Order: sequence, then structure tokens, then C-alpha cells
Amino acid sequence: MSDEIKKQLFEQQSDGSIDEKLFRLLSLVRKHLKMDVAFISEFTKTDRVFKVVDNQTNNTCVAVGNSDPICQTYCKKISDNDLEPIIPNTHKHPITKAMPVTKKLNIGSYIGVPIVLASGKIYGTFCCYKTIFDNNLDNKDLAFLKLISELASELIEQKAQSDTLSIETKILIENIIKTKAITIYFQPIFNLATNRLSGYESLSRFFTEPYKTPDVWFKDADNLGLGEALEMLAIQNTLHCMDELAPHAYITINTSPAHILSGAINNVLNDVDCTRIILEVTEHSPITNYQAMRSALEPLRAKGVKLAIDDVGAGFSSFQHILELEADIIKLDISLTQNINNDRRKFLLAKALCGFAKAINCSIVAEGIENEDELFTLRKLNVDNVQGYFIGRPAPIIEAIEYQAVTL
Repeated sequence: MSDEIKKQLFEQQSDGSIDEKLFRLLSLVRKHLKMDVAFISEFTKTDRVFKVVDNQTNNTCVAVGNSDPICQTYCKKISDNDLEPIIPNTHKHPITKAMPVTKKLNIGSYIGVPIVLASGKIYGTFCCYKTIFDNNLDNKDLAFLKLISELASELIEQKAQSDTLSIETKILIENIIKTKAITIYFQPIFNLATNRLSGYESLSRFFTEPYKTPDVWFKDADNLGLGEALEMLAIQNTLHCMDELAPHAYITINTSPAHILSGAINNVLNDVDCTRIILEVTEHSPITNYQAMRSALEPLRAKGVKLAIDDVGAGFSSFQHILELEADIIKLDISLTQNINNDRRKFLLAKALCGFAKAINCSIVAEGIENEDELFTLRKLNVDNVQGYFIGRPAPIIEAIEYQAVTL
């Protein structure tokens, strides 16, 4: 194998989803062997199904999801050793010239090998063909195809494992939603002018095996089409706790812009005292249409909901979020507040952000406060509110209400 092919193989496998990697492998083989069509097939009990396809012809029969009866395919005959893996001229071959699939797919010359999984089971085949005859196909081409089929086999095994995990994860998330199994913890937020509690950030906790951090559960749910349902459950569980918290304490709720745009947030906040609700949108959340977002926020603002931009100072898109969405609160990220007492650059950036916030009539919440020196420095900057482990750790509702009697 040439160094150029090796380089391409490495590049094909370097990134992307498993499906993308399989397609790139397929495309590499088709081009290297100068073929018109390349495909990976899977065998079911009755059919040969096209799973990955690189088709440069106008024949729409070779497309992902299409199939043929397995007994009528080259693929099955090659895997059963009833047909040789290289067929330079299908119209002269005693078996293929009589097979209907030869005409259906317009196969002139063909090369294919079984894809064998680690268990020894034949998954399907890795095949290429031209619409014309090709007497130049040889064992070197076959060796190349076998090598690539082994790589494809490894990727297919990975995909099977991933699909199995996805199914298991989907069942777990559906059960979480069905049983309402999200526990809400509340982290206190203190006002530096009064030194008393001003509100709480609500944080989801999952006590489900296997253990995963909340961000992973929500990401998995998004990938499986369950993101909105899981997030709405977290918000509903938060709202159920509101009556137990002091009436002056606001509640901040982390949310995705997508669920504001869909109207799901507006629906879940019906019949709720929204003057105590602050929606947090992270600076990492992409917003492609600010006008649509502003429109979706209008009915929420009319109910009294306020908007906070989270993770400010961790990147640049937060500034666009703040201005375009007319945020009410800016939350300084822990990457900025951590060790701010010893880092002049962080101090100056926080000072600038505080000045910026006052100029546009926003209040500031500094997150991630972990010691008294950081707190003292933020007092010097006239930060409005603070939260962090030094102030108070996230706690279940029965413990969180104790913060209402605490002063800094």
C-alpha cells in the first residue's frame, strides 16, 4: 500500500461519526479501484440491505435502505464461496450472467469480500462494481479491499456497541421521565449589599445507575430526541419546590435556547409566579436567530421572567447574547472569578464587565467563589450577588431553606 493511501486512511479515521468514517472508507476504495459504485451491505434473514453507499451512477436502486432477496445477490454467493470475489465480466460469467440483479444494478465488473465480525459472524459485504467490464482487476485489488473491510468491520462493531448503549440509555431516560426521577438541588445566591440570601440556582441531580453527570444526561437526552422532555421535567420539579422557599428568593433555571424557541418553557411556566423566575442561558448555547429568540422571550417577559447570561468571561459570544437579548443579569464565570484576588488581568476584566453591566442596567452575579479573599475582591468591585462553595454548596430543598437564616 502506498504512503499516500496510508495517509488517506489515517485521515479517514481521524474524526467524524462512525457513519461518516464508513462512508469515507467506502469512497476511498471506490476511487482507488476506479469503480462507479461502492457499498457496504448487511445481511438479514431474508435480504441484503444497503447500509452505506457511494454511488456515482444514475441507478437509484443502489441507495441506503434499499434491499434485494439475499438468495438473489452476489453478496450472499460470495460469502458462501459459491461465487469468486473478482468478476471482470459479469455478462460472460456462467452464474452472474443469468442473475436478475446483474441487469437491475447494471453490473459490468465486480469485486467484493465478506465483512466478518470478531465473533466470526458474517455481517454482510464490502463491494465495488463498474457498469463496464474490467479485466484489470486482480488479487492486489482484492487484498486492498480485504484490508479495508477489516477496518470497516471494526467500525461496524463500534457502531453496534454504540447503538446498544443508545438503546439502553434511551430506556433509562424514558424511565427517569416516567418516574420523575430528577432531584433538584439549590445553590444559594447572596446579595453583597444586604449580606443575605437573594435567590437560588436550581441544579438537577440524577441518582440513576450508571452514574453520569447532569450535563451528560441532558446531552444524551438531546441526542436521543428526549432533551425537551427531560428539561421540562427538571423545571417542573423545581417549580414544585418554590412554595417551600422564602417568597423573596428568586429561582434561576438553566435552559436551552431551543426550548425557549419551541414554546416549551412558556407552556411549563403557566400558572406560576414568574416574577421569581430567572432563565439562565449559557454563553456556550448557540443562537442563530436573535430576532426569533427575542420574539419567543416576549410572552415570558410579560409574565415577569428575567433573563441571565451564564458563563460570561469564558468566551466572546456571551457579549452578543447580552446585547441582542437585553439580558437582566450577567453571571461571571468561575474561570474569571477563581483566584481573582491574585490575578490582575482577571481583576481588570471583571472590573470592565461590572462597568459594562451597570451601563446597560444589568446586575452581576459572580459564580465559583471558593474563599474569603475572592469574596473580598468582588466586594471591592461592587458585584451585586455571589455564589459558590464558599458561600454555600448545592443542597436538597430541606437543607437549602436553612440558607434563608444565614448572613455573610
